Formats: sequence, structure tokens, C-alpha cells
Amino acid sequence: MVLRVCFRVLVLALLCLPFCYAYTVTHDGKAIVIDGQRKLLISGSIHYPRSTPEMWPELIRKAKEGGLNAIETYVFWNAHEPNRRQYNFEGRFDLVRFLKTIQEEGLYSILRIGPYVCAEWNYGGLPVWLHQLPGIALRTDNQVFENEMANFTTLIVNMIKQEGLLAPQGGPIIIAQIENEYGDVEGPYGDSGKRYVQWCANLAESFNIGVPWIMCQQGDAPQPMIDTCNGFYCDGFSPNNASSPKMWTENWVASFKNWGGNHPHRPAQDLAFSVARFYQREGTFQNYYMYHGGTNFDRTAGGPLVATSYDYEAPLDEYGNLNQPKWGHLKELHEALIAMENALLYGDANHTDHGNNSTNYSANGVAPGCFLSNIDAQKDYNLSFNGNTYFLPAWSVSVLPDCKTEAHNTAKINVQTSLMVRLPNKAESEPSDLSWSWTPEMIGDVLQGNGGHFKTNQLKEQLSVTIDASDYLWYMTKTTFKAPIGDEAVVLDLNGMGKGAAWVNGKGIGRFWLIESSPMADNGCAPCSYNGSFYADKCDSNCGKSTERWYHVPRSFLQDDDNTLVLFEEAGGDPLQVSFQTVTTGTVCADLEEGHTMNLACQGGHTIGSVGFACFGDPQGTCGGFSEGTCNGVDALAIVEEVMHETLGEIHVQRFIMNARLVFDVVVLIRLVLGRQSVRLMLMR
Repeated sequence: MVLRVCFRVLVLALLCLPFCYAYTVTHDGKAIVIDGQRKLLISGSIHYPRSTPEMWPELIRKAKEGGLNAIETYVFWNAHEPNRRQYNFEGRFDLVRFLKTIQEEGLYSILRIGPYVCAEWNYGGLPVWLHQLPGIALRTDNQVFENEMANFTTLIVNMIKQEGLLAPQGGPIIIAQIENEYGDVEGPYGDSGKRYVQWCANLAESFNIGVPWIMCQQGDAPQPMIDTCNGFYCDGFSPNNASSPKMWTENWVASFKNWGGNHPHRPAQDLAFSVARFYQREGTFQNYYMYHGGTNFDRTAGGPLVATSYDYEAPLDEYGNLNQPKWGHLKELHEALIAMENALLYGDANHTDHGNNSTNYSANGVAPGCFLSNIDAQKDYNLSFNGNTYFLPAWSVSVLPDCKTEAHNTAKINVQTSLMVRLPNKAESEPSDLSWSWTPEMIGDVLQGNGGHFKTNQLKEQLSVTIDASDYLWYMTKTTFKAPIGDEAVVLDLNGMGKGAAWVNGKGIGRFWLIESSPMADNGCAPCSYNGSFYADKCDSNCGKSTERWYHVPRSFLQDDDNTLVLFEEAGGDPLQVSFQTVTTGTVCADLEEGHTMNLACQGGHTIGSVGFACFGDPQGTCGGFSEGTCNGVDALAIVEEVMHETLGEIHVQRFIMNARLVFDVVVLIRLVLGRQSVRLMLMR
């Protein structure tokens, strides 16, 4: 169906009450234990500085709606202490406000203090001024570094205690992390590295925060630290002692973008497969890295060559829109997992090899739950189990909460696919006709010596000269514009520009670079199957195009009247091609099979208006480019249009768009008239 007209509707959301009582958090060898009860945790990473406070409530609400019960975030040392003993916890860096927003939605929080975080963040989150301290060596048993790390970590812990944000105080924080992925680099440090790991553990324990501490990718994590797994798959991971639960702190939902590289893509089927396999193999905590990636504003993007967009192809895209089908497919999986929570937490796992694998969680006085998996990357299988036969596509897991009925199969997507479009700024009568002026940057005294001016008889190392306050000594160009009408996400189209940095109303949008990837880079963006083990560039897209052309401008950065855009251009470009646009759902597609219904909807308060394509049979193509196949019901489109008109019409479409009635009526009617086994629909507004 093609939906050409969307109307505004009023959407009401009910918020859960925040935690209002103290609760205990411990763990055993199976799971995190909250108030004496094991808890199945499904978490997602949202980094507060990569979005804005105005975006946080909606991001967290959508995460909760997607089936998450916890939010994980790093703490960014260099953002909070840009200069030694000078702190910043305002705006995007208001950690307390972010944690309280999580609490208001009734979700748990995992606080990864680090304070080294990596995260493709500038300098891994470490302040550059550390380099100015005599005798320092980073991330090793070095007294100078450990004193600074202890000072900042103590500051954070005292802050969250004072704000009552720990679980024993009635707050949302149930887990904390010290250091980050140190096991990946520990070897070259030798004995000094081992002493540093023990020092980190001792520091963490000294805070007595009343919740478990974790160390990710740390196979030698000392007790009582819990070592955890990061990666694309962690079903084969085991913690380093029997008293620790099996926890996955980073399930990489795709990857980050590099300047001059393609766009990473991880199919929803493979991501869901990795999650189902982890819980099947007795994991009880899993976190998506990222659930919302956001934007590397200002100069926060780190290396190697990390782009300004940190979209990560996450379930919530860079702007906070639902990334379909990933968001919806995972939501269905989460519902199936929660339906068998008691079995996973308290049942005995019995793994059986059928040439593939099944797992039956049973006994111990709880209702059973079952997984059926096909880990063959090529062949589909029919598996006989408990007197029934189940079809398992290659590289898939079926979840049976009652060990009878398939509630979810990771390879069968039963949710819509959404394609986003960018629309011109309607607030400007002639948005491309911008008047530009030039002005020098006011460097002030940010550089060493004499207001930023100095003489030298040798080449200087940039980092020590600028103290990370500036990338360049430059000239800039600026113009004014009207804020786009509406509430959709706003992007800055820098088509025609070269390389530099951008600011809107004095707020850093980030670095830009219109460098193109090679059309033949890596796989050359060849068609990709979800089958088989995923790796970072397996399913790339956007070959031969600019890595990043559109740059996020949060609505909170904009003013009602004139707004000022400032560009620094390093390589040369044409600012007359620059424009502002909005991002919204353009096309929604659905592939429905017999026995399934689906909610189809535009985002952002829009509703479906009309039908453009409906084919009942074996249509060809992908979302946005379907065509009829060789076996089709000739009246499919007319029937769907008639049902849309007679059942709902323009007045009643608002009433039913958010539930399954529309889709159910359409599918049932097509089955009766055409007698086929499946239906494929495409919708756009």
C-alpha cells in the first residue's frame, strides 16, 4: 500500500511511576538478583551526550515500548572535567537529569563509569590535560594516573549517592562498571597491568554502593567483579567463576561510520538470532550497543576517522525515529523472552542435539519454556519436537514459551519496514538562496602563551599546543535561516561542501567531510544475506557515496526567529548548495504470511492515507521497489483500497491505526477472495 496523505493525531502516553522504595541488588551464578528474585534483563545503550535533554524522555519511552527494562550508559570524563578540577554537568552533560529520566520511566540503569570508555569518543573519554601532568602513564599502575582516576570516579559516585540514584536508595542504578575492555590491551603492560586491574577492583569496592560491579572483556577480573562479554555473539561465553552470571554488556547492533567508508548494516534477523542464542545458552543479561547511537556533536568524535553520525544502525536511529524492521522485530523477540522469564531464571536447561539444537527449560516448579535453533547457515530444516513439526529457516531460533507454540522465529520478520525521506525546509520561501558573510574565528587565549600567539623555531605537536581546545586556526562563513516547520528531526544538508566544522546558534553540530567511499570498497555493497556469522563490513551499503552528507541539528538548538549557521571550510566548497531539511517516514512496507497480523503506521503522529501497491502472490523486489511476480491475485490492489475506504475512511482511520484491526481485516478479506498463502503490502504517505 502507498500512503500518500498522513494526518496528525493526538497520541497519549502513560508514564510508569518511578522507583519510590529502596531495593537490594545482588547476584548469584545465574542472574542479577533484585529483592531476592532473579531478573531477566534486556538493556540498551543510550549515551546522554550524543543526544539532547529534550530528546531523552522520548528515546527512553521508545526503548521501554520496544521491550527494554534497562538503559546502559558510559560516563564521559573529558566532557565533565575538560580542565583539571573544573567540572561541567550542564545541558547534554547533565548525567543526573538523564538518570532521573530513566527512573521516571520505571527502567533500571547500568552506569559504566570507566572512566576510560573508548566508545569511539574523543581520546576514549580521557581528558587531554592528563598529558600535562609530570610522570603520568595512562591506564596502568601509575600513581599519578590512579590519583586522577580515583578523584573523578569518587566525584561521580558521591554525586549519584547524593541524588539518591542507587538501587538501595530507591534509584534506578542496579549495576556499575569500572574500567573498560582493559583485557584487550592488558598483555603489553605485564605485571603493572595486573596490579592496575586489582587496584581498579579495590577502588570500586571501597565505594560501598550496594550494587554489583562489572568489568567487561576482563577474563582475570578479581572477585567480586563480574567479567562480561562484548561482541557480535556471546552465546559461547562463560564468566571466569561459577558465582558470576552470564552477562553481555555490548551486543554490537552494527557498527560506526568511518570517513571515507560505507554504511554498516547488520540484518535484524542476525541480531535477533544472536540474542535468542544467548538466552538459549543460559545468559540472563544482554545489552544492545547501541539502542540509540545519536550524534558526535562538537569535536567529540574519536578515532580512527569516526564520522559525526553515530547512528550505529541502532533500533532508534540518529534522530530518535524507529528503525524498522529492527526495532519491531526485536520487540517481538523481547515479548517472547519475557513470557518465559521464570523458566529461563529458575528452570533447568536441558540441551539436546537434533543435528541442530533445542533447549528445554523445565522442572523446579516453573512452567517450561523452549528454544529450537538451526545454526546451519545454508539449509532450512523441519524439526520434530514434542510431537510437533516446526519449520526452522537457516540460521534461526524459534522461541516457544509453552514448548508448543512458536511465539517468535528470528528469521521471520512480521513487522513493517520503514524508509525515511528528507523534505525541504518549508519555512524558507527560497531555502537555497542564502546570503553568506565571512568572519575570522575568535581564538582568544585558548592556546598557550600571549593570547594564542607565539613564536617557535621548530615544529610543534598540535595536541600540546591547543590543549584540545581547537582543531585549527581558521576563518569561517555564516548565514541565517528560519527553523523548519513542524516537529520532525532537522538535518543540515552540506552537499557541495568539502571538509570542516559547523555550528548552529553557537552549538557545535560536529565535523563534516563530504568524502566518498570507493564503489568497490570491501564487498562493494553486494547483496547481503543474514545467514551465517556476521562481521563488521559484511552487509555494507552506500558504496561510492559521501559517508555523511546530512548532519543532525536537534530542535532544541533552534530558535523561533532567525537562526545562525556558521561553517568552517578547510578544503573548499560551495555554500550556496547548503540547505536545511526534515526527516520523516516516506515509505512503509510489509511482508505478511498466513496466520500473522501486523500494525502498520507512519511515525511522528501521522496516519495512513491511501494505498499504492498491494500484491497477493509472489511479488518481486524489496521495500520501495516491488513489482508483481508470476503468481498474483489480479484484484489485490482494488480489494485493499476498498477495505481501506469502506472499513475506515478518512474519519475513522485515526481510531484504528495503532492496533491490528486494519491489517487483520485486509488480510482476512484477501484470503477469502483470492485463496493465496501470503500477502506483501507496501505503504507510503
